[in-house]
Amino acid sequence: MENAFTIAAYVVEAILFILSLGGLSGQESAKRAVWYGIAGMGLAVLATLIGPGSGLWLLSLILIAGGGLVGYQLATKVEMTQMPELVAIMHSLVGLAAVFVGFNADLMINYISGVYSDAGQVLGVVGADGVKAVGLPKELYDGLSSFGQLIAKKSSVEIGILRVELVLGIWIGAVTFTGSVIAYAKLAGNSSKLPFEIDTSAKKLPGGHFLNAGAAGLSVLLAILYLSNGGTFTLVLLTLLGLFIGYHLIMGIGGADMPVVVSMLNSYSGWAAAAIGFSLGNDLLIVVGALVGSSGAILSYIMCKAMNRSFVSVILGGFGGPAGEQMAVEGEQVAIDADGVATALNEADSVIIIPGYGMAVAQAQTAVAELVRKLRAQGKNVRFAIHPVAGRLPGHMNVLLAEAKVPYDIVMEMDEINEDFPDTDVAIVIGSNDIVNPAAQDDPNSPIAGMPVLECWKAKQVFVSKRGQGTGYSGIENPLFFKDNTRMFYGDAKASLDALLPKID
Repeated sequence: MENAFTIAAYVVEAILFILSLGGLSGQESAKRAVWYGIAGMGLAVLATLIGPGSGLWLLSLILIAGGGLVGYQLATKVEMTQMPELVAIMHSLVGLAAVFVGFNADLMINYISGVYSDAGQVLGVVGADGVKAVGLPKELYDGLSSFGQLIAKKSSVEIGILRVELVLGIWIGAVTFTGSVIAYAKLAGNSSKLPFEIDTSAKKLPGGHFLNAGAAGLSVLLAILYLSNGGTFTLVLLTLLGLFIGYHLIMGIGGADMPVVVSMLNSYSGWAAAAIGFSLGNDLLIVVGALVGSSGAILSYIMCKAMNRSFVSVILGGFGGPAGEQMAVEGEQVAIDADGVATALNEADSVIIIPGYGMAVAQAQTAVAELVRKLRAQGKNVRFAIHPVAGRLPGHMNVLLAEAKVPYDIVMEMDEINEDFPDTDVAIVIGSNDIVNPAAQDDPNSPIAGMPVLECWKAKQVFVSKRGQGTGYSGIENPLFFKDNTRMFYGDAKASLDALLPKID
């Protein structure tokens, strides 16, 4: 069988990728899961070079070396706080690749059709038994690239299916590309290094959803025209519409929903990769793309449930702005110093720590881990409360705490620990805003109304480690900071904890 080793290797790689994806669901198995993924990808590259990529070794090795160099630079220079925007911009590359592969497939189909015509034959002619009855002369066939030879073997029905696949790949890829670039700009802010700056607020052009619906409807019409031999120009227009939809969808989503956006774009990039696999006839890309696409969609749905969001509404850019006038916040923020926090902690029996993006920015996870070690050495019950959308990337806080070697068994999910706050002496919030905002329960006009939050204000004392009195990433005021049992521990999280640690007995 042609490329038998490659096919067998792809089966093994698909299994490794499934094991990798499954292992990432738990902190204990995550490191092993990463190695499964590395092994699977290494084997995939080798199998492709030996099989379909044979004869292009020099170009392939140059590209692998270039990609490895870029990956090394990113891995060594990108901080954990920059991981969300890194993931977003990587998704854009997958989308762009899908667009290029789709156009390459269209150009190759047109070229092969011309070669057949020049040879006095018709592309895709098959006999009654399904076997090609008319083929290209050997010298013309041998002159084609491996991709061209793949297309030359297809029947007219298979060519029609390929056109459907490339249309879907190009459209999904275009949406993913611009959507991911806008998500990157919103996440990175002033550090995006793009020629334009985008804030985190939800913004739509006049017409809003009608523009999106009209662009989607016109995309379907252009796809039908292309499949009816409308030519490459219809494909170009379809791509432009996809680029617009990706831009406008993500621009219409506010900062509070950006973790869902990252997960959603991950799903889009997976489906784009699957479309690439169909176009290239690569079974592994199809399987891996389907895994990434489906898992990203499921994760997005789970996160929407955790935020009490409608999955469809988030995708359509329906959230991110208030529904009406928000409740006024009364009172004032009362500050406390390291001595006051230390006294409360030394007297407490139970402590719950709620980490957020501010901890990641300050890189305070090691100091937090040291604080936990000291408190537990005194026999105190110390645990972490992790909201499903804490940070700007799913699992962001879990990764940081694992990096600081915090024991897995004291890292609790929201549903596991939320009922324990009334019996907790001290709750410490480190750089969080939306996930501890009581307005989600008390203010029906809040942008996060109905979102499940960590009810830390029910603890006897609450200390909030925060740089200043700003509203945070999403721009939503937090009444927690003004409550009678809350004290604001102002300053950089790491510097504040470093000042606190020597005062813990």
